[in-house]
Amino acid sequence: MTRLLIMGPPGAGKGTQAKKIAERLSIPAISTGDILRQNVEDRTLLGREAARYLDAGELVPDEIINGMVRARLDEPDTDHGFLLDGYPRTLAQVGTLDDILADEGVSLERVLVLTVDPDELVKRVLNRAQESGRSDDTEDVIRRRLEVYSEQTEPLLDVYDGRGLLVPVNGMGEVNEVTERVLSALAK
Repeated sequence: MTRLLIMGPPGAGKGTQAKKIAERLSIPAISTGDILRQNVEDRTLLGREAARYLDAGELVPDEIINGMVRARLDEPDTDHGFLLDGYPRTLAQVGTLDDILADEGVSLERVLVLTVDPDELVKRVLNRAQESGRSDDTEDVIRRRLEVYSEQTEPLLDVYDGRGLLVPVNGMGEVNEVTERVLSALAK
């Protein structure tokens, strides 16, 4: 069984790598963004609650996201493992994830963290914004998102490092090179 978490700042390539790694390991890649969108689209109880916040331009509260993650991890395709992408983002969510996994009698095996030079992150996100036509992703906005990641999410790396789970991987270079580095790190 393989239970993984992938972390890294915006633009590090988490989503891209999560899909490739999960496919190679034959486990589902579980993105909280995808879960959120699917719940809203399916108009589940949690999705309808989340939509109220999204429609108001507000962040969806942790308890709604936590409920969606719990429900997703209860699905049968996760019985042999999973790769979480985008959750947890805060120290409070780490505790909730611990509780969810403890209820299942399992725990995380590894936490992958993609490391990328900050200037490269900005360049990647600007390129992605230009390709997708997102005018709201300006350099200032991107640098602020990197600050928020540093303030709110980076502390989780210390938690997972303290548990001996952290596996840092150089996220610079071509997508397939990074994938091979990740798989190599997991094999150790």
